[in-house]
Amino acid sequence: MPSPYSPINFPLWQFLQQPVFSAETKLILNPRQFEYLYRIELLERCFAQEANSVNRNLTE
Repeated sequence: MPSPYSPINFPLWQFLQQPVFSAETKLILNPRQFEYLYRIELLERCFAQEANSVNRNLTE
């Protein structure tokens, strides 16, 4: 059974591209916490994109 924290599934590039001295976002140094929050944000973006496509189909 593969680990849920497999290096293949980890968003390494996004982890390395975090803004270090930003007042808007907090730097997350724990890779597990970063992956958890990244997956939540990815799911929210997917739902928003799906909702936008449904709204466009209803207005056409």
